[in-house]
Amino acid sequence: MLRFMFVGDSMTIGSAGEHTWRLRMWQHLRATLGPEGVAVVGPRTALYDKAAGEPVSYDYADAAAHPDFPRNHLAGWGEGWLHMAPQIADALHRDPADVLLISLGLIDLGFYTNAEQTAANVRAFVTAARSANPAVRMVLLPVIPNIRATSDAPFAAEVTRFNELLAKTVADLDTSRSPLLLASRPPSYDIEVDTYDGTHPNASGEHKLASAFAETLSQAWAIGGPYAPPPAHPDTHRLLNHS
Repeated sequence: MLRFMFVGDSMTIGSAGEHTWRLRMWQHLRATLGPEGVAVVGPRTALYDKAAGEPVSYDYADAAAHPDFPRNHLAGWGEGWLHMAPQIADALHRDPADVLLISLGLIDLGFYTNAEQTAANVRAFVTAARSANPAVRMVLLPVIPNIRATSDAPFAAEVTRFNELLAKTVADLDTSRSPLLLASRPPSYDIEVDTYDGTHPNASGEHKLASAFAETLSQAWAIGGPYAPPPAHPDTHRLLNHS
C-alpha cells in the first residue's frame, strides 16, 4: 500500500461545500491502484469555513456519495512553503507517508516572500521531510494561473521567476533514494473556466489539478495510470457557482 499526503494552501484544503481536488485524486488512485493499494494520511481533516474564518467545516460536497473518502491532509488557507516547512517533519512522524503531493507557492509570493525566498523555503521543506522519512517521494506543482497575475505585472514576474527556481530546485535536490518530480501545469487550465473566483478551482479545475499529479506519477514512476475523470455528477453546479 502506498500512503499519500496532500500538502497545499487554500486550493488544496478547499472551503465548505467543495469536493476538492483531493477527492478527485483519491478516486483516481483507488481506480488505478485498487482500494487496498492506497491510503491518504495527514494531521488535518477539515475544510475552511469562510464565514467563521477558520478551518472548521466538514461540509464536503456530496459527502454521502463518498463516505469512504479519507479527508486527511496537510493544507491550510493562507499557508504556503513558509508555513509548511516547519511542520512537515512532525506531520510525517505522526502520519508516515510514502508520497507527498504538493501544491504551494501562490500564497507565499502573494503575501509573504519573493521568488528567491520562497525557493529557499522549498529547500527547507525538502530537508525537513527527508529528516522524517529519508525515502519520501515528492511531486511538486508549479504556481498555476491565477487572477492576480493577469493584472499585477510585478507579481506575475515573481511567479514566473519562482517557477523557474522551482524547476532548478527539483533538479538539484532530486536523489535516487528520495526522488522529486515537477508536475506540469495543466495545459488547458483557464481561470475563466476552471475557477470560481479566478484562483480557487471549481469542479473542472479540481479534475485538472488531479490530472496534473496523476499524469506525472504515471509517466515518471508508473504509479496509477492515465487520468480518467468520472462522469459529471448532477451537483457539479454547486462548484461552478460556488462563491
